[in-house]
Amino acid sequence: MSAQPVDIQIFGRSLRVNCPTEQVEALQAAAEELEERLHNLKERTRVTNTEQLVFIVALNVCHELAQEKMKTRDYAYNMEQKIKMLQQSIEKALLEQGKVT
Repeated sequence: MSAQPVDIQIFGRSLRVNCPTEQVEALQAAAEELEERLHNLKERTRVTNTEQLVFIVALNVCHELAQEKMKTRDYAYNMEQKIKMLQQSIEKALLEQGKVT
């Protein structure tokens, strides 16, 4: 996986970051998302301190990530329970089938 330098603009600042070639589009999309979040937060809160805005956005993103991880964990647990129930139903049906024949 080779990396290439990519220039991105976030909140009026230029950054050059190394990025795997196949991830450049994803990096640019992430930079656009961050830019949008910063502008939206600035408009909503009237906070002008860039560093404070960045920290608030970072906290919001971390919170959203934690919520998504919890949803994924819950989904995986629920699927595991459903699979166990299905396996039990299949085993029961096979046992009953064996008794019938």
